[in-house]
Amino acid sequence: MIERTTIVRNDRFSPRPELDRGRPAVVEALWYVAKCLFLLSPWPWPSRFKCALLRLFGARVGRGVIIKPRVNIHFPWKLTIGDHTWIGEEVFILNLEPVAIGSHCCISQRVFLCTGNHDYRVPEMSFRNRPITIEDGAWVGAQAFVAPEVTIGGEAVIAAGSVVTRSQPARMVCAGNPCVPVKNRWK
Repeated sequence: MIERTTIVRNDRFSPRPELDRGRPAVVEALWYVAKCLFLLSPWPWPSRFKCALLRLFGARVGRGVIIKPRVNIHFPWKLTIGDHTWIGEEVFILNLEPVAIGSHCCISQRVFLCTGNHDYRVPEMSFRNRPITIEDGAWVGAQAFVAPEVTIGGEAVIAAGSVVTRSQPARMVCAGNPCVPVKNRWK
């Protein structure tokens, strides 16, 4: 048998002080209860109620926002959503860092906005978290993945199933893995 040694040391990983949770543990626990009852539920609670709940926990949510069932928002106090934006079924917003979604955006079903990552270049796998910005009028297609430190330009379209690891320009249709600009959105 060949003896193997690893450099990776998960036993040395510590989320402190790298991760600022933003609220005391009791507030986070209350949020998890509210999230499970009202956002992760398949029951179609009214969007106005869900928006009010998000605001209660510190999110900045504009007017006319639509939030479909089974939406998972990690830290509402690190979330901004502009006016008249739609958040589709089973969207997951892992916002260990701020996520800003502009006005008149569409975040389609099962999109994953992921601000969290680990630095694979160090044995301790320390956090390498960064914010995400989605500018006004952008549409992120179903089952797309958006990585940390990405900005999606205004009125851009991210095609369904795309993997967005770099910022994408405004008013372009972008697609693929990795996601790249393909053509102008408006003719």
